[in-house]
Amino acid sequence: MYTSNNEQLLKTARELFEKLEYKKAQIILSDIIESDDHNVDAFFLLANIFHINGEIGKAIKAFGKVLSLSPEHTDAAISLSVLYNDIGQYEEARKVFELANERVKGKTKGSGLLEDKHINKKFASKHFEIADLYLSYNRYDEALFEYNKVVSLDSDNLEAKIKIAKVYAKKGFIAKAIEELRVVKNEVPSYAPARIALGVIHFGNGNILEAQAEWEKVILKDPFNSEASMYLNLSKTATETNLRSL
Repeated sequence: MYTSNNEQLLKTARELFEKLEYKKAQIILSDIIESDDHNVDAFFLLANIFHINGEIGKAIKAFGKVLSLSPEHTDAAISLSVLYNDIGQYEEARKVFELANERVKGKTKGSGLLEDKHINKKFASKHFEIADLYLSYNRYDEALFEYNKVVSLDSDNLEAKIKIAKVYAKKGFIAKAIEELRVVKNEVPSYAPARIALGVIHFGNGNILEAQAEWEKVILKDPFNSEASMYLNLSKTATETNLRSL
């Protein structure tokens, strides 16, 4: 049963959680749940503590309880999906994630409400994780599909845009990869990873001067960028070696 006392206790538990005093918070949350076994906020906070403490089984059970009480609790669904993914239960992870995704769509469709950017970024993060998994197994088409989902949900995710270009390069679509990186470079000129990646593709394609120009521009803005410096030095060494062999 919900009481004003539980409301105060929950506030105290949150404050302890933010101070990283998880044991004290857990005791209070257990007391709240004992008197109100339908308290969604208490179960959710407790689930997070279990997750932090590495008590995966308890965390999964607690997040599951949150979803049984509040099926549209997207934060719990995403957290549960991540946990299943971490322990290798990929099918369960996919089911939970897709169900949460459908619920969000159903809730917002035709509602006239602005999209919740916080929720979109959480879904984008999950899609990014799935895309990286596909990429690690050289499943480029699936990876590309997921990275594009990331960008559609979170247009500010520049790292996903870089990954899209890299996947195109791995598929052999060099011109498309260069086009994607140039778009990012033009949108955010100060974003070094785009220039570095563009330089790598140019270098791999035999365009040494174009590659060096990109890395030099990075170093001009950030003299301590070790990655750009490394590539530039390697390119110069490779060029000198080739000249000596002529």
